[in-house]
Amino acid sequence: MTWLTEFGQVIHEAAHLGRLDTLDAAHAALHSGDPTQLIKAFPGGVTIEDPRAGHIEGQAALEDYCRESRGWLSERSARTRAVAVTNGSNRVVGEFDVDMDHDGRSFTLPVAVVVEPDARGRSVAIRNYHSHWPLLGRHVVRPPLLEPDPYATAGDIVGEYQAALAAGDKARWVAAFEDDGCFREPAGEEHRFCGTTNLRELANSFFANGGIVLEHCTVTDDGVRVAIEFNAIEWGGVAMPRQAGVAVYERGRTGRLANARVYDDVDPPLQSG
Repeated sequence: MTWLTEFGQVIHEAAHLGRLDTLDAAHAALHSGDPTQLIKAFPGGVTIEDPRAGHIEGQAALEDYCRESRGWLSERSARTRAVAVTNGSNRVVGEFDVDMDHDGRSFTLPVAVVVEPDARGRSVAIRNYHSHWPLLGRHVVRPPLLEPDPYATAGDIVGEYQAALAAGDKARWVAAFEDDGCFREPAGEEHRFCGTTNLRELANSFFANGGIVLEHCTVTDDGVRVAIEFNAIEWGGVAMPRQAGVAVYERGRTGRLANARVYDDVDPPLQSG
C-alpha cells in the first residue's frame, strides 16, 4: 500500500498519545496527507514499514514515498473509508477500506496502520498492513517487522479465540463469536463469513490439518477492540517462514466476538505427502 491522507487522523491521535509539544505539526500532517510533515511532528525520527515500499526513513525517502503514493493512488482512483480506530496506551491502530479501479476491475483493499509514538525519543514508528491478493491475485511473503513479546497477551474472549486458533479447535473457535459474528479475511469483504453456520464451514477449511500458530508482538486494547500484531509461524502442523500481520477483534453485546478482521499475506503451506 501507500500513504493515505486518512492516515492523518491516526497520526494525530498518536501525537496526543505521545504527549508531544508539536501537535500543530501533527495537525498539519492530518490535513496535508504529506508524510514529510511528520518530521516536524516527530523530530526524533519517522519510520514507515509498508508492504509495497518496504522500509522508509529519512527526509528524502519520505518525499519519494509521498510522491509515489499520490501517483499510485491516483492511477487507481482510490477512495478511502474509515472502518475503526483502536486507541491503546502505547499506540493507535487504524483500519480502512480502500476502493480501487485497476485493470478493468473494481475491488476493495483492507488496510491497517499501526502508529507507535515514542515520547522520550520524540519519534514515531508507522507499520502498514494489507494483503497483495486483491492487487496481484497472489500472496507475497512479508518477513517479521517485530520480535515476539512474551508479555503481549490478551485476556477474556480474545485470549479464548487465540487458544482455539493455535489448537485448531473448530468448535471452540466458532464459539468465540457472537451468533451473528463475522470473520473477514485479508482479501476483503467478499471473503467475509458471518453467522454460526458459515463460521463452522470456514473453521472446517481453516483447521482441516490443525491450528494456526502466531507469535504475538503487540497488543492494543481499548475495551471494545483488541489489535494484535503477530508473526504467523505454523499452519496445520507445518512450519512457515515467519510472516508479519495484524488482526483486530471487536467484542460484541454478550462479550463474545462481533467481528474479527485480519490484515496479512499468509497463505496456507502445502502439506507434505
